[in-house]
Amino acid sequence: MKPKLKPNRQFFSSGPCSKRPGWSSTILEKALVGRSHRCKEAKARIKEVIDRSKSILGMPEGYVCGIVPASDTGALEMALWNLLGQRGVEMLAWESFGLSWVADVEKQLQLDNVTTRIADYGELPKLSEVDFSKDVVFTWNGTTSGVKVPNGEWIPDNREGLAICDATSAVFAMDLPWPKLDVVTWSWQKVMGGEAAHGMIALSPRAIERIESYRPPWPLPKIFRLAKGGKLIQGVFEGATINTISMICVEDALDGLLWAESIGGLKALIDRSNANLRVVEAWVRDRDWIDFLSSDPAMRSNTSICLRITDPWYQGLSSEEQQSQAKQLVAMIEKEDVAYDFGSYRDAPPGIRIWGGATVDWQDTEALLPWIDWAYQEVKNS
Repeated sequence: MKPKLKPNRQFFSSGPCSKRPGWSSTILEKALVGRSHRCKEAKARIKEVIDRSKSILGMPEGYVCGIVPASDTGALEMALWNLLGQRGVEMLAWESFGLSWVADVEKQLQLDNVTTRIADYGELPKLSEVDFSKDVVFTWNGTTSGVKVPNGEWIPDNREGLAICDATSAVFAMDLPWPKLDVVTWSWQKVMGGEAAHGMIALSPRAIERIESYRPPWPLPKIFRLAKGGKLIQGVFEGATINTISMICVEDALDGLLWAESIGGLKALIDRSNANLRVVEAWVRDRDWIDFLSSDPAMRSNTSICLRITDPWYQGLSSEEQQSQAKQLVAMIEKEDVAYDFGSYRDAPPGIRIWGGATVDWQDTEALLPWIDWAYQEVKNS
């Protein structure tokens, strides 16, 4: 039967993600609109976002953090174009965004000494085989596969190369081993539910040393430049952004950080994400027609929760038919105004992707699941 209870908030998109509980556009009334982002007051507000981010995340002494253009994509590209080329590179990928970084390194930067370690959706490459005498580029959490690295034990403390980590759907929801990471990038639109278009980049002292001692052989666009005269441009990490920043987005990001502090900081954010995963895990255990894309619980994301349909009826369909049926399931639930945007990513295996980041209440996730049961039976029997 069609369920009656609906989530209070229907937003399960994996980006842009749900706003925090209680969010209202009234929080934007204090935004410094119409002011120069270079004025004293605006730079102070921008720096507050940087400082509160570093504090909540527990970033080590000596790390710098800045706001850069073009979301996490821009931040990660900035790292690749500034840092790679001094030594060999290991590229790790197990979902679509990791594969796009591989393509950039091989086809755009056209580096020679590149090793690629690629795993199918739902799996990880053999992390024990990664060579850290080279620079290593990887995603902490595969947003489109629901697969995360289980920990940082595979990253040596005495590595020669840099560990460059795209952590956009992990930061604020997972406990990152910062001393093992030299570059970390993310965006406001994921776990904190902020607005899009702005990215953040954190650099370790080792990454800073590379930037100040190495000059890439290719031209760097203005929006990528992190060094001038052989020195890190400190202003980027103190509120003087490379290009014009939206002060509305800054105000929204600051609101999210203040909310995070008010509920208990990083631990509370992680607990909220884990609660969403636990609800889905309990639901999956009681059903024989659906399972996680990742078979290993240690690798399952608590943010981008990716599920595949295992029913023999469904598995007997062609890939095009599977895609069509999965889309129909999502569309039925969206039509009921129960939940939006929780279909699998277009390049991933067809199925369901439920965002479980810290801004999502586990009660809403729990309320969604019976609707998936209902829609699946409707699709199967149609």
